[in-house]
Amino acid sequence: GITAAKIAKMEKVGEHGVRFTFKRPDRELPLILGLMPVLPEHATDAAGFDKSTLKPMVGSGPYTVSNVRPGESITLKRNPNYWARNLPSKKGFDNFDQIRINYFRDDNAMFEAFRKGLIDVRIEGNPTRWTEEYNFPALREGHVVRETFKTGLPSGMLGFVMNTRRKVFHDRTVREALAGLFDFEWANRNIYDSAYERTRSYFGGSFLSSHGIPASPAEEALLAPFPNAVAPAIMAGTWSPPESDGSGYDRAFLKKGYDLLRKAGYSIQDHRMVDAEGNPLQFEILIDGNNGKAAAMVWQRTLAKIGVDATIRSVDAAQYQQRVTTYDFDVIVQSYPSSLSPGTEQVGRWGSASRNVNGTYNFAGVANPAIDALISDFLQARSEGQFTTAVRAFDRALLSGFYVVPLYHQPAQWVARWKRIRHPERTSLYGFQLPTWWHAQ
Repeated sequence: GITAAKIAKMEKVGEHGVRFTFKRPDRELPLILGLMPVLPEHATDAAGFDKSTLKPMVGSGPYTVSNVRPGESITLKRNPNYWARNLPSKKGFDNFDQIRINYFRDDNAMFEAFRKGLIDVRIEGNPTRWTEEYNFPALREGHVVRETFKTGLPSGMLGFVMNTRRKVFHDRTVREALAGLFDFEWANRNIYDSAYERTRSYFGGSFLSSHGIPASPAEEALLAPFPNAVAPAIMAGTWSPPESDGSGYDRAFLKKGYDLLRKAGYSIQDHRMVDAEGNPLQFEILIDGNNGKAAAMVWQRTLAKIGVDATIRSVDAAQYQQRVTTYDFDVIVQSYPSSLSPGTEQVGRWGSASRNVNGTYNFAGVANPAIDALISDFLQARSEGQFTTAVRAFDRALLSGFYVVPLYHQPAQWVARWKRIRHPERTSLYGFQLPTWWHAQ
């Protein structure tokens, strides 16, 4: 892999140490290696490593596997000899003597189990259920608590990805027009119970976001070699996705997209949006089963009002994976999670080197010198200020490319718990942290 190729050699140091020697300096590589377990050779079957097994694994964490019921549950027991239990950084962690993880095939069944008290904690992801179905007796009587946790983490980006390998999406102005025609206000009100917030940045909600912040002189210096890489409104920090009045019939909202398509050489003929040669503006939205279908139908509905023909094709998981791996699609729904330490994974998502390599996350087919340079800038940053500057400039360049139609995200984490389970009063940067919770006696 990419990470292994950066390592010159690995050596055993003492009884419990491993030394990695890098081929060249790399700011992020120690962090990546720190996330990887070092597996003992005597307990690792390299030849059969990819095969499932019920044999307990060798580990060094605070819990050991005490019971496995295949397809039903895994029970963990606290390890009294855990090597790090008394370290200051572990104070307040690992408070349960036993943790049982139950498996459910159906989310409705899992919710019913929580209502009955068979499950202590439920992390909710369904906005309709969160707003309408948490009204059962145990909650009304105070035995169940429903809470939201704000984090300092980036929102990431969920959106429709336009494959710029397709001719229909070569023109950035066309992509901007289409990206501005998702009626979030109508969808949030009528489908999602007003539970979501619109995503306006790949790092929204964090200090790395460029939204609402004018580019600093340092950002302008990084972007100077690429004068057309960032749209003026995004450079000024004044850009947001177009907003509608939520009625579903906002003509001013539609006109913004229509005017951009006119600028790109399109016009309406016989109720269809066509280019100068009479070719209709049409494309297919590929979805995995029903995942993303509701949002796709909202976008399709709005596009149809100005003559753009977007069809929705649902395929099974195997066919979807094959088509996505070979970039055989016009548009897909994709989530790009973000962290406070973006790094080499961005090369696989947006770098020119990954555009023509099957199986990468460069679904949009991006090959943009400005984006390549900005990725290199934050990978080589040597201070927090340099890093933040480069990532914000990178965010602006991605937004200005209009490769993705920004959709929405949860404004906070939604968690319900039985009152017997308690947690610290202060919320961490990462939101709720289950290892710091405990069972009240």
